[in-house]
Amino acid sequence: MSNFAVPAGAYLHHVAFESEDPQRLAEFYAANMDMQVSEVSPDEFRCEGPLRRFVAIKGENKKLAYAGLACSNADVLEGMRKRAVANGVAILPSASPYFADGAFGVRDNDGHLICFGVALQPTVSYRPGIEGIHAPTQHLTFATQDLPGFKEFYVDKLGFFLSDRVVHDNGDLATVFTTTNHEHHTIACFKSDRTGVDHHSYEAGTFDNIKKFCDRFAANGVLLTWGPGRHGPGNNLFVFYTDPDGNWIEISGELETIYDRDVIDWPQHPRTLNKWGNAILRS
Repeated sequence: MSNFAVPAGAYLHHVAFESEDPQRLAEFYAANMDMQVSEVSPDEFRCEGPLRRFVAIKGENKKLAYAGLACSNADVLEGMRKRAVANGVAILPSASPYFADGAFGVRDNDGHLICFGVALQPTVSYRPGIEGIHAPTQHLTFATQDLPGFKEFYVDKLGFFLSDRVVHDNGDLATVFTTTNHEHHTIACFKSDRTGVDHHSYEAGTFDNIKKFCDRFAANGVLLTWGPGRHGPGNNLFVFYTDPDGNWIEISGELETIYDRDVIDWPQHPRTLNKWGNAILRS
């Protein structure tokens, strides 16, 4: 029961961000992440590509509107709901347009809306020019001032599996990685002096696919923010870009899979390692 979410096999299906200019934000993702944009209303635009979806909604820049985790079937979804209710989590309506009837939402310790549901079958017909580069929506990473609260909500209450931690020399948590399936992390969180989203990620699978996305960004005049490199926790290759609102996008490859292993604690030494557990090269 403590790791209910892993056998449930839930996965990050889509993310929705607020934006002062949702059309501009959506067109950026469509152009650079090999997706097709559709206007739902002047205040909502949806980007859809092979196994990835991004929603831009009128609002405040750099604020998560909601995230959607898809469950494999209705029985699994009901198990997630019962687990949440049993641990005192309030059940809210789902905001997601991509889930069938029966979906529900919860707000985490920092107020982020996380929706669970069974995914509807996609109906989009991709326009010519969509290459179909592999890169499903894969994980979401928060920044928080209350990392123990994050762990309590996602691991203790919802039953996510705690895969890795980054720990300061004094024992304080720096980073928590959790998963709802056999990929290393689905939702992670860094200790910070602010509360919000750190980044969201797409799993390209191979470095060749990462390079294809890099070529797309470069062709559109968008420069790398960080990378390429390889993380410690998760062992994945990565590059980072920044969208027009300042949100960080990670394109990842070769993410570790987790099968019945213990939690790994990674050290963080302020002069040598950053919040991911990556070595920082200094001149």
